[in-house]
Amino acid sequence: MNRRAWGKEGEDRAVGFLLRKGYRILERNFRFERGEIDIVAEDGGTLVFVEVKARRSKSFGEAEDAVSVHKRKQLRRIAEGYLFKNNIDGRACRFDVIGVQYVGKETQIRHLVDAF
Repeated sequence: MNRRAWGKEGEDRAVGFLLRKGYRILERNFRFERGEIDIVAEDGGTLVFVEVKARRSKSFGEAEDAVSVHKRKQLRRIAEGYLFKNNIDGRACRFDVIGVQYVGKETQIRHLVDAF
């Protein structure tokens, strides 16, 4: 599998994980300007912007550690674009990160709720 296919597979697994936890998926791969949020979901009354990081090895650390300060700023800006585009005001929002780690034939999923 190429890098893009691994990323799509990781996002698909993250969506399944969130659905099993009772989240409602509103949108995938929301694009605004030059950025993208992987998953927009609802958890109860909270709007959740989810960044998914998938890794095939731990050579560079845990998958979720790849969400840098720069990426966090970018995700906040994209989330503001989502709120503006959808005319959403005064709603509780948060950012979650899901790390998908492929270890041999096993897949590990870690979910950081309200990650930043």
